[in-house]
Amino acid sequence: MTNKQTISNMKKNMEKQNHENKVSKAKKEKKASYDIEDLIFSLDIGTRSVVGIVGYYEKECFKVVAAEIVEHKSRAMLDGQIHDIVKVAEVISEVRGKLEKSLGITLSKVAIAAAGRVLKTSQVKLEYDIDADSEISEEIVGGMEVDAVQSAQVKLDDELDDEKTVFYCVGYSVVNYFLNGYVISSLLGHKGKKMGVEVLATFLPRVVVDSLYTVMDKVGLKVHSLTLEPIAAISVTIPKELRLLNLVLVDIGAGTSDIAVTQSGSVVAYGMVPIAGDEITEKIAHSFLVDFNTAEKIKIDISSGTETIKFKDILGKNNEISNQEALGMLDSTIALLADSIAEKILEFNKKAPNAVFLIGGGSQIPGLTSKIADGLGIHEDRVAVRGRDVIHNIKTKLKKLSGPEAITPLGIAMMAYIQQGQDFLSVTLNGEKVKLLNSKRLSVADALILVGYNPDMLIARTGKSLKFSLNGKQMFLKGDYGVASEIYVNDSTASIDTQIKNGDVIIVHRANNGKNASRCVMDFVENPEGIIISLNGDALSLVPKAEINGEACDLYTDIKENDKLNIYETVTLGNLVQDFEINLDGRELLVNGEEGGFDYILQNGDYIEYHHVFADMESSSGKHNEKINAEAANIDDSSTIGSIENDKQGVGNSDRESYVIVNGERIVLKEYKAYIFVDIFSYINFDLSAPKGNIVLKLNGKSANFTDKIQCGDDIEIYWEKSKL
Repeated sequence: MTNKQTISNMKKNMEKQNHENKVSKAKKEKKASYDIEDLIFSLDIGTRSVVGIVGYYEKECFKVVAAEIVEHKSRAMLDGQIHDIVKVAEVISEVRGKLEKSLGITLSKVAIAAAGRVLKTSQVKLEYDIDADSEISEEIVGGMEVDAVQSAQVKLDDELDDEKTVFYCVGYSVVNYFLNGYVISSLLGHKGKKMGVEVLATFLPRVVVDSLYTVMDKVGLKVHSLTLEPIAAISVTIPKELRLLNLVLVDIGAGTSDIAVTQSGSVVAYGMVPIAGDEITEKIAHSFLVDFNTAEKIKIDISSGTETIKFKDILGKNNEISNQEALGMLDSTIALLADSIAEKILEFNKKAPNAVFLIGGGSQIPGLTSKIADGLGIHEDRVAVRGRDVIHNIKTKLKKLSGPEAITPLGIAMMAYIQQGQDFLSVTLNGEKVKLLNSKRLSVADALILVGYNPDMLIARTGKSLKFSLNGKQMFLKGDYGVASEIYVNDSTASIDTQIKNGDVIIVHRANNGKNASRCVMDFVENPEGIIISLNGDALSLVPKAEINGEACDLYTDIKENDKLNIYETVTLGNLVQDFEINLDGRELLVNGEEGGFDYILQNGDYIEYHHVFADMESSSGKHNEKINAEAANIDDSSTIGSIENDKQGVGNSDRESYVIVNGERIVLKEYKAYIFVDIFSYINFDLSAPKGNIVLKLNGKSANFTDKIQCGDDIEIYWEKSKL
């Protein structure tokens, strides 16, 4: 070996050693600037490639220390969903291996995301009849929304016709509220006869989550965090302070274009268009007769602005085409993609948003932004492509993470830090363990939706009212108010909107509906059992009667909606005069010996008299009794409740009753029969078994015997006369 060769070898060895020293120093510096336990490893598993990022947080800034991008060797991913688990696992292992070699560490935990393109949406509208007299509360609105989301899931299940697929609700937005059939911005505090809601709910199939976990198991990685790609992307492109605006983020990938909508401070809807970059690639392949990989390279050249594009077709012919010619050939396909995106945005948002942001590799297609703006009817400046430069709290010098295709991978890493390693939240709801995908700000409502909690148990409804007429007067009786549901999170009072976290214990006590208004005829009768009075010495039984809708009914009959109830009852002295058509011309009306007014309420045992004011108008009591009997004979039995008892001898039909005066007290004889003196002891409290002297019996002032007959109105005296010593 010559001296020249020796010197050359020495130089090479020195250069190699210097390089190894630099690498070793760099690794030591990397290790010294962060704790390995703080590193976050994230993977974006896309249709075309897998992107791996490793970084850490320092002072609210995410610092990227390494990144790798490896394309799939074959089409193992279609439309963002894993089709060949083994081949996808091989690419992930390659990415992981390169990162571990670069950093000199072993990566064991990973943050991943489910593709937004596998999301399913379902839109439903529900309406309810409500109590017009009660204000609509937050609980009522919340219960209605839960019911709507559950209905959306049922609708989705029916549409997919696959009972084995389990879906997670990862978000929903209220499209419209309705009051009495009209759109209203808020229902709270309003009153009406009908309320309604229209919701757009988004669901993620469990099989997608399972396939992601299966791949991670195959490569020996433990899932540290799971989110959704649209959520990851929006978390770094649209800060929370901007989400008060109605903004739309569109991630245009290879197989599909994912859509996320923000409004009023939060992400309110997710969607997907089943065409994206591959649509452009396939158009190029068919137009220029090239294979898929060549078409993909041509698309990249077109997007990057290469003026002259050179390629060899499948016939072996070399071709050259200008950028403008290529765009002209793609114009209709680009227009189709733009129109599809604009149409889906309008479907979800119901109107043009304030602005639209495009990310992903397909967002760089020339002319796409202007076509989307035209489809939405907004100015072209309101549709913009967003690159990594818009993310202010990320530090990296890696050029491979500079374009719009780097947004989602970086977002996945940052969401892993935000979620602090929780891909699912585990809570206890009424004693049942519930796991929820940690894809957004979760509330009690999300847990209720997942377990299929009956929303009727959340809403305390007022009992139904009762409308009917009583003697021609319209009556309206309200039902009882219900008792609202009670919700507790960790023993603290909460609502369905209360935010929940891992390990929370949720207790929901069902609402109790108020009782329906109910009444029976008896509730409106003054004297249900009737009363007995005396009218000019004749016993009169006043018994109430009732009719419902023109037919006689029992007093215990329940009143139904819109019934026409008529009650016939003699309650006041005025009713008595009217019901029995008593002619009071020249006569005075006495109640128990005193003058009574028409509003006097009749009592059981009252003694009513009416007679001429001047004595010469009645020459004898016989004529007086004949007149009363004549008046009684003229009464129309069909319009009265009671019947006149005018037989002082105590004989007649079994409905008639009599009375006597015993020791100054009026005693009504309940049964109608021929009475003798001894019968009176059944009606009075007089103990014959304990004599206190000689018993004195008097009938109308004269001495009487136990067997003497008595008549209605007789005056009886019974007492003990003490013996003289």
